[in-house]
Amino acid sequence: MNNKNKFYLGVQYKERDTAYLIQPIDKNKSSRRALTDVIEEAEGLARAIDLDVLKTQNANCSRIQSGSYFSKGIREQIALEITQLEPDVVIVNTALSPVQQRNLEREWNAKIIDRTGLILEIFGDRAQTKEGRLQVELAALEYQKSRLVRSWTHLERQRGGAGFMGGPGERQIEIDRRLLSQRITKLKKELSNVRRTRDLGRKSRERVPFPIVSLVGYTNAGKSTLFNKITDADVYAEDLLFATLDPTMRKVLLKGNKEAILSDTVGFISDLPTHLVESFRATLEQITYADVIVHVIDAAREDYEAQRDDVISILHDLGIEYEQDARIIEVYNKCDLLDEEQLLSLQNLWRRSSVPCCLASAYLGKGIEDILEEASSIAMRDSIENTYRIDVKDGKALAWLYAHGEVQKRTDSEDNIDITVRLDVSHANKFTKEFGYTCNE
Repeated sequence: MNNKNKFYLGVQYKERDTAYLIQPIDKNKSSRRALTDVIEEAEGLARAIDLDVLKTQNANCSRIQSGSYFSKGIREQIALEITQLEPDVVIVNTALSPVQQRNLEREWNAKIIDRTGLILEIFGDRAQTKEGRLQVELAALEYQKSRLVRSWTHLERQRGGAGFMGGPGERQIEIDRRLLSQRITKLKKELSNVRRTRDLGRKSRERVPFPIVSLVGYTNAGKSTLFNKITDADVYAEDLLFATLDPTMRKVLLKGNKEAILSDTVGFISDLPTHLVESFRATLEQITYADVIVHVIDAAREDYEAQRDDVISILHDLGIEYEQDARIIEVYNKCDLLDEEQLLSLQNLWRRSSVPCCLASAYLGKGIEDILEEASSIAMRDSIENTYRIDVKDGKALAWLYAHGEVQKRTDSEDNIDITVRLDVSHANKFTKEFGYTCNE
């Protein structure tokens, strides 16, 4: 984080705080991910808010305790280590109920943060735009609302008053819950306005029109690095989880001088908290309007197939039927880190895939042309091929066709130029309206 004493969700961090990470292991629940990959991701989340992980402790959970999550023996073992290590915060890499979190804090005498709270901390630190801050605040308030009993037990007292201060006998905690509810309602209205503004912007782009190419993928898959390579932009890109939160758009040229808008989006993650999915829905739903969806996959990770499935699951929740959607391209990134055996494994996966696949290294700039070519073919899917006879002196009309279409054939004569060009239907209509030429049958 950039600031000392960052304060968010009730946790105050110094410039460099320490954390003790607990990884629950539910033996009754199967997982496609190796435990080492799960722990690596959790430690990456901690590093994303500048926490130094002192130790990671695996904790078997054959049966989850409703009041404290872990069994008594596990709790006692962890309590001893917390006493010895004295971490600033204890991270439990799962979703805890408010009661479980409160009881563990009392028993371990330590500040506890669960997976949902940890991701919210990162989002709170990274959001830059007004919309992003609104979305994070809404998610945080929804999260805090259920935890008022834990956070505000010192306010469990009655107070009198009138009007907005609450009636006689109203507890302070009830006042805080009511104020939170009012703030949540206000934020939802503001985000609703944001959605309307986005819809208006989308409709105006449809009139232009520029196809939208949306980058999606698991967090830290390399979307922002790829975005920068394609657009020559300078979007923040680091080897950190959730390095990008706020959507960014830039104009890009596809094959055949086809102009498009490339959009970089927030990364997905497994077990994405419900609060975040709901709060970021206004942003995530923009993916559903994209003309091309580029799914960026970190092929260098052993669990890349599990990460791919997590992204597909979230897209499905947004109403995108992945295997049947003709807009999707899969980009297997970080190919410079793969050996021959891994490349062979990828090729076997591609044979089973129903979507186009590309190999790329965003870091080295490899595979960019293949991605743009695939995106062009999808974006130009609704285009038509017309032949026009242009006056040889009408250079402006000729230049317009080269700028807005993909020229297939050209034959020059003394007086005219016969040119065959592939155009969007809207561009073809616009060309006829502006220059008066109609296509030759």
